[in-house]
Amino acid sequence: MSTKKLFGMVFAALLAVSAFAADVVLNPEHPDRYVVVKGDTLWDISAMFLRDPWLWPEVWYVNPQIANPHLIYPGDILTLVYVDGKPQLRMTRGYPTVNLSPSIREQSLDQAIPTIPADVIQPFLNRTIVVGENELETAPYVVQAADEHVVTGAGDRVYVRGIDNTDEAMFDIFEPGDAYIDPDTNEVLGYEALYAGSGPVQKFGDPATVLLTETTREVRLGDRLRPADRSYVTPYFHPHAPAAGTEGHIISVIDGVTQIGQYNVVAIDLGTREGMEVGHVLQIFQKGEVIRDTVSGKRGDKVKLPDEKAGYVMIFRTFEKVSFGLIMEATRSIHINDLVRTP
Repeated sequence: MSTKKLFGMVFAALLAVSAFAADVVLNPEHPDRYVVVKGDTLWDISAMFLRDPWLWPEVWYVNPQIANPHLIYPGDILTLVYVDGKPQLRMTRGYPTVNLSPSIREQSLDQAIPTIPADVIQPFLNRTIVVGENELETAPYVVQAADEHVVTGAGDRVYVRGIDNTDEAMFDIFEPGDAYIDPDTNEVLGYEALYAGSGPVQKFGDPATVLLTETTREVRLGDRLRPADRSYVTPYFHPHAPAAGTEGHIISVIDGVTQIGQYNVVAIDLGTREGMEVGHVLQIFQKGEVIRDTVSGKRGDKVKLPDEKAGYVMIFRTFEKVSFGLIMEATRSIHINDLVRTP
């Protein structure tokens, strides 16, 4: 683990001063009242009212009289008020509250506005995962496509070795990806596993036969299988800053995108081990280059340019040593190994 990360972990408890110690500054163009519409995200609304959207918890009033007060729905009315001179956002539910049965008043969770664009992060909430070094090596694997298919997709069958009769009947299929490496220490933080599809076991044996009922990419020889995980990972959470002194790097762009910009998903070399939580917002800094000073006249004279602010990333899924985040703002080019820090 790098010294910078260790610093953040060891001193997090000592740094009792919250990341929110600074006064909340409102967006100069903030409205006093806003009616939420479909398509809004919590980040959008927070940026509408606040200069620093990750300070949302500092201004949000949790009304105990409202069911699910942390969730916001289209039609809800947000009003900016001041309590003891400090700004506070209060919500009034947009649907009627009289002469209606509780069942009519109740709104489902999936109707609430997400924190960040749900369609962008949905494939990464349950599907793309980070695994340990030996997890995929010992997992069942695709040894051959049935019916001599060269390209396999939904509706095709594949033969799989390593599935026992006592195993689960439904499996997810993953394409082994690259290792995540700490750029400071070269520690292997985990391995990317890209979701390729899923399907039930039609026939147990060696090999077993698996029917592909869903695919998001071609299923190939050597792809690995894990029992299907259909646990729900919520896209509803509040943006907030991590402990002061937190610092890491962008170590990968998910799915091989070469240009990193707004709404790209990236992996960072900080996980639950370093205190990362869903909703944490980190500021991105373009790492300053080390250049040769051709003006000084000194042979071999070099200087490191300053790190430049480049945007913000919000964490939406955490693993032990790695987290996935969504680029919320990109004010300049963002690259692998750029720094992320507490804003």
